[in-house]
Amino acid sequence: MSFVQYLRLADTMARMSLRAEASRYFLGYIWWILEPMLWVAVFYVVFEVLLQAGRADFLVFLMCGKLAFIWFSKSVNQAANSIVMNRGLVGRINVTKTLFPLAVVQEGLYRQAAVFLLLFCVLFAWGYTPSLAWFYVVPVIVVNYLMIVACAYIGACLVCLVRDFSMIISLGMTFLLFTSGIFWDVRHLPDPALTELVLAVNPLAFILDAYRQVLMFHTPPAWMHLLWVGCGAVALLLLMVVVMRRNSQYLALKALS
Repeated sequence: MSFVQYLRLADTMARMSLRAEASRYFLGYIWWILEPMLWVAVFYVVFEVLLQAGRADFLVFLMCGKLAFIWFSKSVNQAANSIVMNRGLVGRINVTKTLFPLAVVQEGLYRQAAVFLLLFCVLFAWGYTPSLAWFYVVPVIVVNYLMIVACAYIGACLVCLVRDFSMIISLGMTFLLFTSGIFWDVRHLPDPALTELVLAVNPLAFILDAYRQVLMFHTPPAWMHLLWVGCGAVALLLLMVVVMRRNSQYLALKALS
């Protein structure tokens, strides 16, 4: 199939899966927004109400980080298991294995569009006036999406090879949850050199900080850093596409075994 047909098929699979998922629950599509907001509520109660985070804008600060993190973690976790979960289809037709994780990532993109709309409404209600600087968030979202696709492909291959990687990826997301500055500000670390180190070695921490800088402080992201992260994600994505296409039959056998 052509590249356009490939993208259309992935998009169709994503939309069909979203409809099927919504039909299983009483609240349906409302869960797209309700689930991430419940996660935010849990963290807000723990870190603001119980532990007294001590900043007036903590709710908005938390939402900018946590909502973007949920997009990353949930998409990668689900995409990592996508080939194995579709092993019945994989065993019947010869299709590129990149299709299944991409369809899952596309599902997450549709959900996140609704979540971002809610986030913008909360920012406006909290007194953050929209400005042209908010358009800086577009390249941040693009780089974030590329990171998700690249990590989804890596995860899908690893889980095909060894099912145990599904648990390791889930634990890895928990590690990133506490080290990426979701409920603490990476810029408030006591040592500026440590801040630079965290932003340099943890691309997700940089992306979450970029969301906050743009939406809360109307400050553009560090363009060169963003460019390097984006180029790294694209390079990794292309490498995984080549690997998955050349080893399509092997991945299918591993998914079925």
